Amino acid sequence: MNYVWAFVIGGAICAVVQIFMDKTNLQPGRIMVGLVMLGSLISAVGWYKPFAEFAGAGATVPLLGFGNTLFEGVKTAVDEKGFLGLFLGGFEAGALGTSAALIFGYLASWIFKPKMK
Repeated sequence: MNYVWAFVIGGAICAVVQIFMDKTNLQPGRIMVGLVMLGSLISAVGWYKPFAEFAGAGATVPLLGFGNTLFEGVKTAVDEKGFLGLFLGGFEAGALGTSAALIFGYLASWIFKPKMK
């Protein structure tokens, strides 16, 4: 049943984002930044953890999950390092995912011959 909820919640998030992209004049980058900010906001009010436990990968894989990761990283770093943690926490928490995306994207570009549109 966990797979079903992950599929439904993740699909609903993607469907809402696609509607925003099709029906508004917002650029995709602005929509993505909005999702990261929404994930941070949901995490800040304490709703993200129960949401992620219910929806599983449907909540953690989209950009909402990246916003949560950044917020939790900053919160932890501020607790440990004080004011300097505001600047370090997001980088430390998001480094693994960002590095993996860059490395695998680069490897895929060697395999699949990207073309400009």
